Amino acid sequence: MLRRRARRVQEEDDPLDAAQERRVRAVLALGGVPQADLPDGVQQVRLRLLERAAKGFEAPRDVSAWAAVVASNLAMDWHRAKKRQERLGERLASLRQHEHPSGEDTSVLSLAVAQGLDELPDQQRQVLVLRFFADLPVRSIAQELGVPEGTVKSRLHTAVRAMRARLHEDEVV
Repeated sequence: MLRRRARRVQEEDDPLDAAQERRVRAVLALGGVPQADLPDGVQQVRLRLLERAAKGFEAPRDVSAWAAVVASNLAMDWHRAKKRQERLGERLASLRQHEHPSGEDTSVLSLAVAQGLDELPDQQRQVLVLRFFADLPVRSIAQELGVPEGTVKSRLHTAVRAMRARLHEDEVV
């Protein structure tokens, strides 16, 4: 009974709901964080949200968008610290487990997308993941990153063009 009560209190005090946690996990995974490190990444996002509240800052207007941006920043930090080849294998394994059924076409596409993401500059990768994988609108991305909407649109345009060229080059699409 004590465990059930402690779990209920923990759930009530959790700054992230289940949907927000799934989004954070997806952003971290797509940003290159291995499956084994995803729980730590989610905890880091929770910790930053709690630290923000402890410092007396106002809660973010859109906690989900804020959490996705923090997760994206964490993924970028991790991405910079690891070698590209090590990340690639871990990311593909993580994506196949959660998102895609097995199959040769899906594997080829996953590999091409992962390699394309690796080749993008950090800022372009970040807005691409936030826009298309975390499904955030351009306005939210701009607000959370502290850049003009035009900058986000420009980075998205360049990133999409580069990804499209990469997928055509590899004859995936």
